[in-house]
Amino acid sequence: MKKPLFYSTLTLTLMTLSAFVGWKGHEKFTDIESIIVSRAQANISHENWGDIVIYTPEDGTNTFGTKNTLTAVAEIKPGEQIHPPHQHTAEEFMYILEGEGTWSLKGEESPAKAGDMMYAKPWDWHGLTNTGDKTLKFFVVKWDNKGVKAPKKP
Repeated sequence: MKKPLFYSTLTLTLMTLSAFVGWKGHEKFTDIESIIVSRAQANISHENWGDIVIYTPEDGTNTFGTKNTLTAVAEIKPGEQIHPPHQHTAEEFMYILEGEGTWSLKGEESPAKAGDMMYAKPWDWHGLTNTGDKTLKFFVVKWDNKGVKAPKKP
């Protein structure tokens, strides 16, 4: 007789916990309102390769038409890269503000300089390396789409 009471209590406890987590988790994924974010309000992370100033963090930042939206400015030290060429479900724009380097896009490398921009669609291999002698600074916008299913990985 005690086992059914234990399982009923456990089930109700888990259901309550699940409902609470779901309710609190909803706050994390609501659309952001129209905002202005100053550099002072941004999250600055100092890494071995340089610094990144994150205006909207990828995890949990959604807009009207996007989810997991990252906006940031990265400052890469000479000879460094944030990570090797990579791929993901998100679409991404990178615009070079200062410096020079080498783009990697779909297995091809090409020069990168201030004023250049790269767009990578989902699953295209891409990356950027600072091959100059000064800091390479770029602005990045990366997002997944709401309501548009990500293409399957080729």
